[in-house]
Amino acid sequence: MAGGLLLSGAVAALLTTALPAQSPSSVFDDPPPDKIVIDVATVNGSGCPAGTAAVAVAPDNTAFTVTYSAYLAQAGGNSDPTAFRKNCQLNLVVHVPQGFTYAIASADYRGFASLQRGATATQKASYYFQGSSSTVPRTHPFNGPYNDDWQAGDSTDWAQLVWAPCGVLRNFNINTELRVNAGTAAPDKVSFMTMDSTDGDISTVYHMAWKNCPKA
Repeated sequence: MAGGLLLSGAVAALLTTALPAQSPSSVFDDPPPDKIVIDVATVNGSGCPAGTAAVAVAPDNTAFTVTYSAYLAQAGGNSDPTAFRKNCQLNLVVHVPQGFTYAIASADYRGFASLQRGATATQKASYYFQGSSSTVPRTHPFNGPYNDDWQAGDSTDWAQLVWAPCGVLRNFNINTELRVNAGTAAPDKVSFMTMDSTDGDISTVYHMAWKNCPKA
């Protein structure tokens, strides 16, 4: 999944990283009417082998989704010793209409977990622009016994959103991780956590906010 994947929507920016001093002027509640183009430059990580991650954008440019088909961490039983942690980094090139900038307002993560009694799992995510520091990771813990779908969300107040720099093309990176600890209660039994979907119904959703850039 290198740079050949073009998408017709928008990706967005960080939650907490400081950016250069160009800030948007007035609030633009509606997304731009023109198509947003996203190139997926690279996809790396044990949780997203080549061909197992796909990105799609909402027709109204208000959100984009990432769907995985092989994102599974597991521990216990006969699990591979390296399988307890899986990660994925998406490197995205975002082309937005001139005069607009964007930010990530919230993110919804979903999957399935089967955790034995005493087992634990975590889902973690962070975001950053090329050349900027990574955001502080948001981590969501889960405890066994658990055998059900799971959902976690990250959100940011409007005043704390960090916007893409106006007039500058910067690659946008999304880092995610799943981690499972079998614990000591039932180490002979497998515990696992997924962030994948075999039917396309389970996906990560990133919700975007938009503003006008200052006029020159």
